[in-house]
Amino acid sequence: MGAVHHLMVLCFHLQHPHLYSPEGLVYARQLLEQFVGQGPSPAAVRQQNRTQVNSHNHARKITSTAVAFGVYDPPVNWTMTAVDVIAGGPENYSELVQAWAQSIHQVLSRP
Repeated sequence: MGAVHHLMVLCFHLQHPHLYSPEGLVYARQLLEQFVGQGPSPAAVRQQNRTQVNSHNHARKITSTAVAFGVYDPPVNWTMTAVDVIAGGPENYSELVQAWAQSIHQVLSRP
């Protein structure tokens, strides 16, 4: 289950954009594109983005505040959610988290 933890957290947050700042939401969508589109490991992405995410190096806030939070305009109709992952049982967890990430990527890639 740990092998897909990065996707699970990212998927949950992408479906709750208010948890991100507007800039954080953009960055999260870029991360999803990397993970789903290119398939690097979390360690490779951390290494690649270490300068960006170092709190000493970036001026933008990743998490939301009361006045600056992410939003989708128009609102998104998700085809899969965490409920679907959990309903599939622990034996299917890894595959379902990957499918969830793919579904979010597809929905967010629509024009």
